[in-house]
Amino acid sequence: MKSNFETQWEQCLEIVRDNLQNEEAYKAFFASTRAISFNENKLVLQVPSHFVYERLESEYFDLLKKTLQRVYGPQIRLEYQIQVTQQGPVNVGQSSRPEATKTPEFDTHLNPNCTFESFFQGKSNELALSAALTVAQKPGNNAFNPFFIFGASGVGKTHLAQSIGLYVREKNPSARVLYVPAHLFKIQYMEATRNNQLNDFINFYRSVDVLIVDDIQEFAGKNLTATQNTFFHIFNYLHGAGKQLVMTCDRPPVELEEDLIPRLLTRFKWGFIGEIEHPDYELRKSILTGKCKAEGLTISNDVIDFIARNATDNVRDLEGIINSLLAHSIAFNRPVDQELASRVMRMIVKIEQKVITCEAILQQVIATFGIDMKSINSKSRKREIVWARQAAMSLCKKYTTQSVSRIGQVIGNRDHATVLHALKNVDDLLETEVEFREKYNKVETQLQAK
Repeated sequence: MKSNFETQWEQCLEIVRDNLQNEEAYKAFFASTRAISFNENKLVLQVPSHFVYERLESEYFDLLKKTLQRVYGPQIRLEYQIQVTQQGPVNVGQSSRPEATKTPEFDTHLNPNCTFESFFQGKSNELALSAALTVAQKPGNNAFNPFFIFGASGVGKTHLAQSIGLYVREKNPSARVLYVPAHLFKIQYMEATRNNQLNDFINFYRSVDVLIVDDIQEFAGKNLTATQNTFFHIFNYLHGAGKQLVMTCDRPPVELEEDLIPRLLTRFKWGFIGEIEHPDYELRKSILTGKCKAEGLTISNDVIDFIARNATDNVRDLEGIINSLLAHSIAFNRPVDQELASRVMRMIVKIEQKVITCEAILQQVIATFGIDMKSINSKSRKREIVWARQAAMSLCKKYTTQSVSRIGQVIGNRDHATVLHALKNVDDLLETEVEFREKYNKVETQLQAK
């Protein structure tokens, strides 16, 4: 007498048969399957070969998933068992694993310094950081699974990804959190295949609660299809079990289309896809200030500003500059001034001499303050016009080598006394007027970004 779950599987087969409308495909890939057990919403389906299993997963996954949920309910989980192998039945596929034994010896490979507390927040990463905090607080039970972060090298992707893992472990020390660079995963896979230990390799990764894979672009390539397929099955298994997947990449998923198998690429797009951009000027200053404080290094604001304006690519460069300045300061027993900063920076980043002209400053002031050139050059004493005029004078003095008299000639043909008064007034406005300060800082940020 058939059990209830076997009867339900037969119902699934009828639904699949009706939807396929291809009798040959049904006979080849579905007719030979058999439901062999059902426990705690997990259905174990026996298939005759690995080939059949691959086709079910690659071509009929969506149909199978919808059918199972319709018959067994939305919480259904599926596990495959290949019937004939040299070693007997082999369990593969997407399902919830039996509860793994949690051991305190589990090595997470996480860097203890990569915490949320040590991660500097700015406009370039605020969305990704917010999503990461949500993931960390409810791993696997959130809308951001998988959590896919992309951005250029050195912008903080690895730090943010590991912060999730450290937070999860802090709240739940028994959680099996694993950080693995993608290239290491590839090496482990090749060794497992060569040593006939692939099942052990897959089972280990299926035992993880939070899997963090760094630099997922390392999987790209037509010669890595086997690696991609194996990761696909691990991904499906963990996702189906409500476990959290976190991935970092140097590009968005859409730019991996030619180098990844379609079904794996589709999985990457299921959850959150967020970019971490190059740090802006304010974030660079915050990172430098924080790093100096942590290292006990005293640097003037002018030198911090010089570094922030010239090291624009990534966080890693900023940290390297501070470390090198600290070493030079100690070795030569000298304070860190702009000359030393410039010498050290030239070994780490390419310093480009940015030429900012009075004309460029005026154009940016006009755009930000909403004032036209005619008004700035006029004798009007309206507050908004005076603010824009004086801001332009102040910024010309700060960013160009023009004399005070020359600046006055360029901006409304004023004399040098008017410019000197403007410079003093701008200092006061920056201290007392929020609206002026915001516009002034915006102009400065735009100039530095060009």
